[in-house]
Amino acid sequence: MLGISVYLSQPVAAQEPYIRKMKEHGFDSIFTSLHIPEDNPARYRDELKALGKIAKELDMELVPDISPNSLKHLGCTWENADSLLNWGLSGLRVDYGVEPEIIALLSQKMKVALNASTLTREEITALKKCGLNTSSVEAWHNFYPRPETGLDRESFREKNRLLKEEGITVMAFVPGDETRRGPLFEGLPTLEDHRHFSPFTAYLDLKENEEIDKILIGDPELSEGALRQFSSYRDETFYLRARSFTSDQHLLETLSATQSNRQDRARDVIRSMESRMYALIGTKSVPPLNTVERPTGSITIDNERYGRYQGEVQITKKDLTADDKVNVVGRVIEEDLPLLPFIKGGCRFMLRWV
Repeated sequence: MLGISVYLSQPVAAQEPYIRKMKEHGFDSIFTSLHIPEDNPARYRDELKALGKIAKELDMELVPDISPNSLKHLGCTWENADSLLNWGLSGLRVDYGVEPEIIALLSQKMKVALNASTLTREEITALKKCGLNTSSVEAWHNFYPRPETGLDRESFREKNRLLKEEGITVMAFVPGDETRRGPLFEGLPTLEDHRHFSPFTAYLDLKENEEIDKILIGDPELSEGALRQFSSYRDETFYLRARSFTSDQHLLETLSATQSNRQDRARDVIRSMESRMYALIGTKSVPPLNTVERPTGSITIDNERYGRYQGEVQITKKDLTADDKVNVVGRVIEEDLPLLPFIKGGCRFMLRWV
């Protein structure tokens, strides 16, 4: 599942268009934080109700991070917290300081998200003894606003292995890239490795390499480019942003067609199946031009010197030397280079020039 974060420090009404847009693009979960300030609990209560109404209408999950004091401001106790389901909430994320019996009771009534990073096997055993309904429980990792404080990948893996052995769904955050949350504006990832990753690259890493069940955008907003990558991936196509080294607009438009990596995947390059099999470049001779070195992400076309390979389009997956039989026409932007290893045999991709 994919999700977004909505923060109540900004009016929900102003964020509603973004929420609706994200739902249209396949995002089905909303996280919000309910650490409500003492001086303005009524406004936060109203904003939460407004958010819950939108979530319910759009059939989106809504899980807030809540403290005992915030729960009190909402007019609830742990014993009757399930009354918040009437506001459009799906569950609560609870942290340390809540008794196992209370957590187990909540899990019988609503979704409960526990702190994945601190949860131990002993605590899970104790919760189960208290009657924990594991089908209603998820383990949510934190995000880390301060650089250098995000989680180490190996300990992250070890913790997730334990949680999955206990039958618990795991969630982690990736950073956004349009509007970032203050006061640091340094992204909100779970893994420190993702601090400067693009949102989609971080998402793919968590999904494919770490097998995370649910992934949420920690920051308040995604850029249109990042959103396009998520949307294209839903259509089983990788959206790669690239810079051109040619002024030939017809060629650039041609290369923007949806292509697919050959089933017999090469080690060093992504080979466009359409480029030769369906004569994507056409039947005219391709003269040698810009036959320079091919660093990772170079977009190339084999020229007439390559004989029957003329017209083959490739994207390099490693640094390759110059070849007078290969024209370099562009390069995938730095932020999207980590996507290349995910383009397996048969995977579709499209190039968009930026």
